[in-house]
Formats: sequence, structure tokens, C-alpha cells
Amino acid sequence: MKKVFVTSNELPGTAVDDIKGNFDVEIFDQEDLPTKSEIIDGAKDALALISTVSNHIDKEIIANCPDLMIIANYGVGFENIDVSYATKEGIFVTNTPDVLTETTADLAWALMFAVARRVVEGDKVVRQGKFKRWGPNFLLGLDVHRKILGIYGMGRIGSAVARRSKGFGMRVIYHSRSRNLHAEEETGCIFVDFNNLLSESDFLVITVPLTDTTIGRFGLGEFKSMKNDSILVNISRGPIVKEKELAEALEKGFIWGAGLDVYEKEPEVEKRLLNMKNVVLLPHVGSASLETRVKMSEMAVANVVSALNGETPKNLVNPEVLKRRD
Repeated sequence: MKKVFVTSNELPGTAVDDIKGNFDVEIFDQEDLPTKSEIIDGAKDALALISTVSNHIDKEIIANCPDLMIIANYGVGFENIDVSYATKEGIFVTNTPDVLTETTADLAWALMFAVARRVVEGDKVVRQGKFKRWGPNFLLGLDVHRKILGIYGMGRIGSAVARRSKGFGMRVIYHSRSRNLHAEEETGCIFVDFNNLLSESDFLVITVPLTDTTIGRFGLGEFKSMKNDSILVNISRGPIVKEKELAEALEKGFIWGAGLDVYEKEPEVEKRLLNMKNVVLLPHVGSASLETRVKMSEMAVANVVSALNGETPKNLVNPEVLKRRD
């Protein structure tokens, strides 16, 4: 039987179990992430590899798994995979896009509210028995409604974040590599240059992919250009924000607060951020709703089934591989 190696035993739903009758499915059945050698050992004779965004599938792993036809990444991002080398070797690389768009947009708003209304601080006060009385200045935060929402990157997730602003009477501005006319028509968002995005936004949500032009895009200079009562939210990729400089900006009051779901050197976090009350830190849970994670499992498995049945997977991120396979 055709072998499929899965790097995690935590994929929700029944999609992996459902294909066990047709394929030889081997699952890495330990709590810790598999090491490079453990991935190679499991996938060296596999035709398909289902990986998560926490697994770094580099050239060495791919080179030692000569039978691979597909690497199906469980996640929308695929920076963890050496896509160019996989393409050179004629291997499909797929991801799980679209299905997590709305769920991740939900989380952006959760972070906006959590930071602006000091939700985590308030919860801690109650749990520690420190809530003694109501007071006029007690845990004062910032309004969300009728503010200016800035979005850096107006793709699927950025558009979904923008759609949610209508009920809060917000003006939405955005900066992206190119204008998104559909989003402008749908949400009323306005394209601005990057400097105006920084200076005008009350909330600035990062949704761009990680590229050579976006890595390290937000540093001390950018934070100094933002309003001192603004809030930064990053639900995209950690290396877009220079964390040490973000900590400095928060300490010096260049911006009011921040909500992060991703980190520059994930899972490590800049130590100063850990002790800041005006920062909400989440452990990369943008797509972490039960419904979405089950759909992601189904999509990753569907990509594998297509490839092993001699078909082109639907969610191919390296279409140039088709020329090499001809």
C-alpha cells in the first residue's frame, strides 16, 4: 500500500482515520515535535508527508525521502518547507488556504478588544480576589467603535477583518502591495500609502504574508510614526515585527498597546513583553476553532489523496512543479 506519514497525532477530526483502509498511514505518535531524524525515519519510504507549520521540512529531509510525491502542509503558511527544492525534485507542496480566513479574522478582533478594553487584566484582577469596588478610573481602556482601523495587507484575511468593521462604525484604511478594488467596493476601505497607514490608524492589524519586503517591516521608526494611543495587532507572521523594538516602543509610550498571536523567533517571546500589562500574547491560535481545524485536516488529506491518485492537488502552492512532472 502507498504510505502516508503524518508528523502529528493531534490533527482533529476523522480525515486521517478515514483513509487508513486505502493507504498505509503512519502517524508520529508522541507529544513532542518529531526531530529531523524522526521525520526522515518515518517518511523515508513514504509517498506522502502531512506536516504542520511547526515542522521544518528542509532540503535534507526531502533529499532523504526519495519517494515523496507530495508534502501536504497543515496550515496556510508554508515558509517551513523548502518549496524550491521540493519543486526541483518534482514534489507537490500544498497548504490549507481560505478555510481559516474567517476564523483568523475573528481572532484579530478578539485581540483588538482584549487590548483596548484590558480584558486579560480585568480577568486577572477578579481571579486574584482584587476586585473590591467599581471606580471611575478603574481599568480604563480605549473605545473600539468609530475609530480608524488600519490593515496592512488586503488579501483574504485582511478583507475579512475589514468586513467586520461595519458594525462598529469604523473608517477602514489599508496598505497593500496592490489595491484590492473588490475589497474597497465591499467594505468601503480606502487605499493609503504606508506612512499614512502608520500615522492615521487607531488600530493597525497586520495580515500580509512573510516576504523579503515585509520581514522586519515594523520597527522603532514605524512605531514612532504611529499614534501614541494606537494598538498594533499581528495575526500574520512574527518576523514582520521586530519584537525588541516593539517592547521599546511600548515602554516609551510610542504606541498604547499590542496584541500578538505570532512571534519573531517563535515559540520564543521577547522577555520584556511578558511583563507588560498593555500586551496580550496568544500562542499562535489564529485558526484554532474546532470547526476550522477539522476542515484543515480534511483539506490536507484531500490534497494527499488527489496526488496519490495521480491527480493535481487543489491547493498547490508550487504550480511550476507541473512542468517538471511532464
